[in-house]
Amino acid sequence: MPLAVSGVDDDASLEVPLRVAKSSANDPELAAQYLASQLLNPYLEGVLFFCSAEYDLSALAAALEAHLGGVKLCGCTTAGELGVDGYSRGSIVAVGFDRRAFALDYRLIHELDAFTLLDAQRITDQLMDHCVRSGVAPLKGHTFAMTLLDGLSACEEQVLLTLTSVLAGIPHFGGSAGDDNRLTGTHVYGEGAFHDQAAVVLMVNTELDFEVFSTHHLRPREEKLVVTAADRERRKVFELNAEPAALEYARLVGCPVEALGPEVFARHPLAVKLHDQTYVRAIQGVNPDLSLNFYCAVETGIVMTAMQGTDLLEDLTREIDTIVERLGPAECILGCDCFLRRLEIEQAGLQPAARELYRRQRILGFNTYGEHCNGLHLNQTFSGVFIGRSRRDL
Repeated sequence: MPLAVSGVDDDASLEVPLRVAKSSANDPELAAQYLASQLLNPYLEGVLFFCSAEYDLSALAAALEAHLGGVKLCGCTTAGELGVDGYSRGSIVAVGFDRRAFALDYRLIHELDAFTLLDAQRITDQLMDHCVRSGVAPLKGHTFAMTLLDGLSACEEQVLLTLTSVLAGIPHFGGSAGDDNRLTGTHVYGEGAFHDQAAVVLMVNTELDFEVFSTHHLRPREEKLVVTAADRERRKVFELNAEPAALEYARLVGCPVEALGPEVFARHPLAVKLHDQTYVRAIQGVNPDLSLNFYCAVETGIVMTAMQGTDLLEDLTREIDTIVERLGPAECILGCDCFLRRLEIEQAGLQPAARELYRRQRILGFNTYGEHCNGLHLNQTFSGVFIGRSRRDL
């Protein structure tokens, strides 16, 4: 059963569980019109979208509500979009879910720093109840959750930990919204508008086989850096090995402080080790006082390990192939791909190879400022859900 891609407009396209549309139109009205022309059908359950922060977000919200407001609609801004034709910028990618194969619902969290366990339980109960009432498939073993969070909120760890404690084993993935590497404002979309300091929790119930997964291509080196002074709340490290953080990091990677930037951070990541697993703590930027800002939580006393990359696309291909062996070919892979991975691919000139991989494996999603997987906030990973093809006609 094939994935319906934008430009397909026949009766057969109504028999697929997922429809995809992408628009590169700069005008929000034209972009929304095109998405609606490709996605709207009698069986549409809901739409998930990922859009460039270059759009006039107020105008885009109004246009989306005008043309798609009759269905459940949620999404976020990005640091780049992923479509079946590979990486893009300045575009909007959307996925439509067929109610004959999917039940879905979402809730918007308005104040991340005030999100409590009671809030999480209430939201989760509401989403589960919708899935049960829809009758698409049993709840257990047929449900996953996706989170979209303001990527500059510094609240991911708190929110994800709180949510995971009430999800009752439901697998979960997601990503932190981006803003095309400007680091000025990231947004999620729900309830008809874009919001900052907010999050979307989407729950999906389906008869299709699926698997939530996360992978990265980074391997540890011998060099270690101890965080000797940090501000945990602001994710800022002042000292590494009792030296100004930016100076010590620059010494490690062999370049002057003035040359530090996203391209260097992508090639020379740092990670912490927990229970024999390494988790990247990506650097966001250098401050005038030679401190470093990070995308994930950091605190005084942790030991960071220098990491080095292997073949990024080979690692992702290998991970997907192992899932294919279990579930068969993908109907779609919804992916949250760290923007630093995109930078690495662009620096290595691997865009054509990445485009072919995404087309072949039907990968859709966005470049993030952080990834989420089963309660963890991650950096420099590809985290997503592999959705298998239907074994019967809808």
